[in-house]
Amino acid sequence: MSYQKRTALALASGLAGAAVLLAAPAAHATVVDVNYQCKTPIGDKAAVSPIDIRSVRSGSGYKLTMSFQKGVSSSPVELGKGAMNPSAVIKVGGADPGQVQVSGPANAAAIPANSPIKISDLSGTYTPKKSGKVDFTAGVLTIKALGTTTTCTPANSPGPSLSLDVTAAGGGATTPDGNDSLPRTGPLDSAVALGTLGGTVLLTGAAGVLWLTRRGPRATG
Repeated sequence: MSYQKRTALALASGLAGAAVLLAAPAAHATVVDVNYQCKTPIGDKAAVSPIDIRSVRSGSGYKLTMSFQKGVSSSPVELGKGAMNPSAVIKVGGADPGQVQVSGPANAAAIPANSPIKISDLSGTYTPKKSGKVDFTAGVLTIKALGTTTTCTPANSPGPSLSLDVTAAGGGATTPDGNDSLPRTGPLDSAVALGTLGGTVLLTGAAGVLWLTRRGPRATG
């Protein structure tokens, strides 16, 4: 087998390995039951709803979407179309603690009296300030309708609905001494570095083959 063919096979193998590493999942999502205890204008109510939080990379941040699989709270009177406006807080833990405000559209159809209020998907943007692994957990839900406000607080200390490896703008990471100036290293960064190295070697190999091709005729001439 010629040198050029052996080099091409080695490069293809290395780049394939880098592609596998880059394809490795960086997020873990799960549906979590949240026991909401609601303070309503007509007294206390309780409801359990499975909560799902998803993320999509958007520029330097992430678009978060919080979904409710069951209705929470209820109203003694019918809520007409567009009468109810929901919002919530998603708590952020881990490397970059904080919270994200999410909101959604008003109800698209009337909600009958004394029936569970189905919350539309709530969304908001999270922009990490530090790189590392973060968790997203359902926080307080707020429902505004007909001039009243209902506040629903998770009472069962729910676990995270989403875990995600994030990278802050500039790639800064928190070090044990609190210094954010050092770059983060980890599986994803290693994969990116390997991909870059593979690309560099590929270019070098291509240049070498081109050099050999050009040099060949002169050597035989």
